Amino acid sequence: MSQDKKRSETFAWFRAIALAVLIVIIVRTFILGNYIVDGPSMEPTLDNGDRLIVNKINYRFSEPKRFDVVIFHATRTDDYVKRVIGLPGDTIQYKNDQLYVNGKPVDEPFLKQEKRAMLTGQLTWDFSLKELTGKERVPEGMLWVMGDNRQNSTDSRVFHFVSEKKVVGKVDLRYWPLKHFGAIHRN
Repeated sequence: MSQDKKRSETFAWFRAIALAVLIVIIVRTFILGNYIVDGPSMEPTLDNGDRLIVNKINYRFSEPKRFDVVIFHATRTDDYVKRVIGLPGDTIQYKNDQLYVNGKPVDEPFLKQEKRAMLTGQLTWDFSLKELTGKERVPEGMLWVMGDNRQNSTDSRVFHFVSEKKVVGKVDLRYWPLKHFGAIHRN
């Protein structure tokens, strides 16, 4: 093999590897992210240590929907995973373990198993946005988020509203552990 042909082949390999690395960087930065659940706040939907694929591009073309599971920047160093409960303009109230959005009862099918397992008490304590935040409605550009493990979740009941700009993306897939592999549905 000639020296020029070896250089040409080496350059082709280098170019292919560089292109593959560039594609991976673009996908991880702008399209998909990999996250690990840290803590029990989303149990039983997500468990501590679950590994997730997050769709980072979805909300560039659409708005978050009620009951989407999202990742957002909670602090400069920490990202949280929670469920969207309130959208801009919504009133939110819990009374006797029932969610009311804009004054109407809303079913939360993802909590049914936990509610059935409880012997006494409420899964979600009574509150309204007005009581917790002084605001009647979720402000424009903000979300109200809560963990599915309502008795053990630091969520909007503590830190109030989350800016839509801080949402990293929608949780689409749990890939680990393999026995729980699958799509994360809204309900």
